[in-house]
Amino acid sequence: MLAALQNPGRVTHLVLAATSGGMDMARLGAADWRAEFARNNPDLPDWFGTWQQDLTAQLRTLDIPTLLLWGDADPVSPVAVGERLRSLLPKSTLHVFAGGDHGFAEVMGDAIAPLIDQHLVTEN
Repeated sequence: MLAALQNPGRVTHLVLAATSGGMDMARLGAADWRAEFARNNPDLPDWFGTWQQDLTAQLRTLDIPTLLLWGDADPVSPVAVGERLRSLLPKSTLHVFAGGDHGFAEVMGDAIAPLIDQHLVTEN
């Protein structure tokens, strides 16, 4: 989202799968994953777990087709996050996958790929 906001006209489509940044996640019921993730991944740069910026005020300006993919069993980015993004992004579509946890995109590729293919041919 940040790349699209910072580069208007250069990003023509977005696909967001269970994103967990750019909004007040705690307010939407998300579990805080950062401390455990940092312990389990000490070689990653610090910003990966500490960067926080609220982009919600700017999201309505992203007037590009956006595909939102969510799992209904994700504690890190619950469906409420996808629904909030759907309400903020003017050209967005939300698809929720039953039984999908935060890693659903890795195991549900056969169901996700056709949605992405279709999304990428959507006129801007």
